[in-house]
Amino acid sequence: MASERPRRGRKPLVYDGEELRCTWRFEEEARAEGRLAVAGMDEVGRGALCGPVVACVVILGDGFDTDGIDDSKRLTALQREALSARIREKARAFSVGVAEPKEIDRLNILRATYVAMQRAIAGLAVPPDLILVDALEVPGVAVKQKPIIKGDALSVSIAAASVVAKVERDAMMREYDQRYPGYGLGHNMGYAADDHREALRRMGPSEIHRRSFHGTQRWLF
Repeated sequence: MASERPRRGRKPLVYDGEELRCTWRFEEEARAEGRLAVAGMDEVGRGALCGPVVACVVILGDGFDTDGIDDSKRLTALQREALSARIREKARAFSVGVAEPKEIDRLNILRATYVAMQRAIAGLAVPPDLILVDALEVPGVAVKQKPIIKGDALSVSIAAASVVAKVERDAMMREYDQRYPGYGLGHNMGYAADDHREALRRMGPSEIHRRSFHGTQRWLF
């Protein structure tokens, strides 16, 4: 079980005056109601200027070692890599879903995020009986869902999903950096860092830049 104490070296997050701690609380509440396959789901890449949005759904299972698991934004790249490897190897089940830039432009970013999440759920080898989701409720999914505000900082299952999704997308962006050099995608991961915005002004958008996203309109390049 996750410790109730803040992670070593990390100050606890505070939201609406309350400290946020990543624990088994929501999973345990669900199991007390008889839900034995509780999944966590999160996405990465909604706010980027280019590249895909990546979703992950994870069923950790009983006895999973959650030491170190937290919101992926609070971890270093090395910590995320190690945790992602542990989750992929030891979790009861996990699945990743992706929506590509052209789908984002065609559908809009929110609908494309839903598509990525639906694909992740469809690929899960173990059918969940509850999905804990960071803030969202995904339409078109028959499984019961529980949206949790700041869920990636409160639920170990959602946090685990955020870690796997982040590591997966970062690897994709490093590959894109080789195909579309000059934008700094290997370190800014497609987000609106100064060097990325300057490259857009200088070179214009690449094939993977989101034309529909307000951050890539004409004033940027």
